[in-house]
Amino acid sequence: MNPHRSTPGTRPTTRWRPPDWGEAEAFIRQFHAEQPDQPVPLTTRLRQIREHLEHTGTYRHTTAELEFGARVAWRNSSRCIGRLYWKSLRVLDRRTAVTADEIHGHLCDHLRLATNSGRIRPVISVFAPATPYRDAPRVWNSQLIRYAGYRALDGTPIGDQGQLGFTDAVRRLGWQAPGGWFDVLPLVIQTHGDKPQLYDVPRDLVLEVPLSHPNEPRFAALGLRWHAVPAISQMRLTIGGIDYPLAPFNGWYMGTEIGARNLVDPGRYHLLPLIAELLGLDTSSETTLWRDRALVELNVAVLHSFQAAGVKISDHHTESRRFLTHLAREKEQGRIVPADWSWIVPPVSGGLTPVYHRYYDEADLRPNFYLDEDARALGEGRCPVSRAP
Repeated sequence: MNPHRSTPGTRPTTRWRPPDWGEAEAFIRQFHAEQPDQPVPLTTRLRQIREHLEHTGTYRHTTAELEFGARVAWRNSSRCIGRLYWKSLRVLDRRTAVTADEIHGHLCDHLRLATNSGRIRPVISVFAPATPYRDAPRVWNSQLIRYAGYRALDGTPIGDQGQLGFTDAVRRLGWQAPGGWFDVLPLVIQTHGDKPQLYDVPRDLVLEVPLSHPNEPRFAALGLRWHAVPAISQMRLTIGGIDYPLAPFNGWYMGTEIGARNLVDPGRYHLLPLIAELLGLDTSSETTLWRDRALVELNVAVLHSFQAAGVKISDHHTESRRFLTHLAREKEQGRIVPADWSWIVPPVSGGLTPVYHRYYDEADLRPNFYLDEDARALGEGRCPVSRAP
């Protein structure tokens, strides 16, 4: 259940772009409307921002504005089913961090706080935006924890095939790849004027769950596992016209993200044929529905394993009902809930969930999260080429 399902954007944002006054004004008015007890009156704050924009070309959010903006960005993320919890997001203001060492330390703190001994907490760490004089820092990784992907000499896939390009990139930067199925990739941190720096993710910060099945003892012998915290690190947080390219954030997993996507997609671990063979399913014809049966059992294993390990996770039926609760609460507040049906409906038994039989509002509300072309290139292990903003 990640707070990262949002409408992709396209503009590069490690470099500075002048904030739009209209967007800044709209956000500040929204902030004061929803959080009226502020020490600085609305008219005064608007005048301050206008003056800063005229004299410096930008402005700085207060800590309270930053916290509110980050939470509302989650509330507005049209591809996230878990937005019922948006108010619980813990916002860490890391805008003073300048060096790669400082940023790495804060990212480690993020993982420690979010993991919480398996009681996963929603957390976002917001680093400095770009200014007219300084590019914003960036993490190349798509998530703070990802597994490497390789190809053996005979072409056999090993690990996460979705990370092949990134794995090659960090190996060129000097990473000594172990070559296993679940090797945690290093972090690549780049700051203004510096080359990208490699940092290992400390092993004690990577909580992993070994996967087993409640009724099939041979399942555990496969040696499958998955990490507990889905911390997205390449989405641009946009608040009041200010872009924060480095703002990693996490919720907790919904089981289908692991059991119906990460371990199943042909471009990732592609495990359904292996699971079907383990279960002794007839794969000679699609009419046996062996894929469906294997998929359900794999998802059973994921939920069972996380629960047995005491690591927080949710199932798609429960989360679907909770999303309807979120819709009702937002309606009571007079707010629409933008939602992308193709992302809200779970990839397993979608027609059995209450979110399937509905239409949703489509809107690009801000604050929000976006995926940039720069971030997409970095996540694939490519340095983004210079482009005009």
